This record gives sequence, structure tokens and C-alpha cells, in this order.
Amino acid sequence: MLDKLKQKLVKRSDPVEMVDAKPVKRPFYKYDPITSALSIILVFFASQVGAGVLIAIYPAFKNWTSAQGSDWLSSSVIAQFIYILLAETFAVWMVFWLIKRARVTKAKIGLITPAVRDIFYALSGYAVYFVCYLIIVAIASHFTNLINVDQPQKIGFDGASGKQLYYVFASLVILPPIAEEIMFRGFLFTSFRQKLRFRYAVVLTSVLFGIAHLQFGSGAPLLWVAALDTFTLSCVLCTLREKSGSLWPGIYLHALKNGIAFVALFHTKF
Repeated sequence: MLDKLKQKLVKRSDPVEMVDAKPVKRPFYKYDPITSALSIILVFFASQVGAGVLIAIYPAFKNWTSAQGSDWLSSSVIAQFIYILLAETFAVWMVFWLIKRARVTKAKIGLITPAVRDIFYALSGYAVYFVCYLIIVAIASHFTNLINVDQPQKIGFDGASGKQLYYVFASLVILPPIAEEIMFRGFLFTSFRQKLRFRYAVVLTSVLFGIAHLQFGSGAPLLWVAALDTFTLSCVLCTLREKSGSLWPGIYLHALKNGIAFVALFHTKF
């Protein structure tokens, strides 16, 4: 009789949680978009700061002055490669920590097995990006003088040549596409899509991605043309992520775009 009474009470009670059951964590992506945006901004800057702290150990070990250390970091191809490797590794690790803490699988953010079709997605995506970029730059240049297509982008590696270009290639064509796609089109865009319509998720993701490429802290004027370029690229990358359900088409497209820029910048130094 007592057992039957307990069963009735259980049925009438709130079914969300049992008394002795462990509380179930809500997925991170069910939180509001502001949380996701702040998280990825923190990841973006914390990874650079962490890499900078680690790379500064060598000049300190050599008892160099701050000027000597800065000169070494700006002129040494190996130092710049190690810095980028550390920064991108930290960023990916922090994103994986976030999704693990939220009990979200890597497949949820688009890290699934690559497929042959991903290559065709990337090639068609590049054609769309290139045409859209030319149109958008032409329109933006007509209405504002902030867009200077001749303004150089500070990417470092100015003195690289010969075998050093292998490190430059890895630093520009391999590492950033993987890390940035995991951060922005993987973590951030997927998070936005849980709460927002597709077009809003695309715009928000792409605005943040473009802002990240304005060259803050470089000492040079803000690079609006690069922000516009990466905004346009991100819109196409988000569309590929949505249509394919995978990050690989975006990674391939991102690498292709950076690879073409790499050849244009360094083809005379091979």
C-alpha cells in the first residue's frame, strides 16, 4: 500500500529531476548568443596571450632586452611559426574544453569524417566568394574611403625565403584554416544556430570574424579591406557549414584562399 502511494506521488511530481538523480548539464549551445560570442572572443585573445608568454621564455632565458626579444620575434621565421603554432593549438584546445564541459560531441560542431564531395563544395564556394568579394568591395569603395585595396596586411615573414617558406606555408595555409574554422564556423556558428535563424547566425559570425582581422594592436591603420574580405569569406564558409553539415569544406576553401595569397606574396622567393 505504501509503495503504491509513493508511485502516485512520483507520477504527480515534476518529472524533470528525481531526488537522487544527478543534475543533467544543459548543453552550452542552449545558452544565449552573447555567452557564445564572449567565449570565442576570450578564446581568441587568450590563445594569443598564452602563446606570447611562452614564446617570451626564450629571450628571457638568453637575458635579452625587450627590444632584442621583439626584434627576434619579428625577424625570426622559426619564432613566428612557433608563436602561431602555439596560439592556434591553444585556441583549438580551449574550444574542445568548452564543448567537452558542455557534453557536446565534436561531430556537433562539424568535425566529422571528410568526404570527396567536400572538395567540390570548397571549389564552388571559392568561386562564389571571389565574385561576391569583388562586387562588395566595388560598392563599399564607392560609398566610403575606408576601403583601401592597396593597404598592405601585416602577416610577418617578410624576410622568409628558400626552405623557410615551408614554415610560412604551415603558418598561413594550414594552421589558421583549421583553428579558425573550429572556432568560428564550428563552435560559434553552431552555437548561434541553436537560437537564431540562419541569416542572423551568418551575419553575427561573419562580423566577429571580420573584426578579428582588422589588425588591432599592429600599430598600423585598421585594415578595413581585410575585414570586408574575411566577412565575405565567412558568409560563404557559414553557408558551406550549413549545407554540408561539416567543417571540412570550409577548411579546404579557407586553405585554398590563403594558399593563393601565399603564392601571390612569396612566389618570387621560392
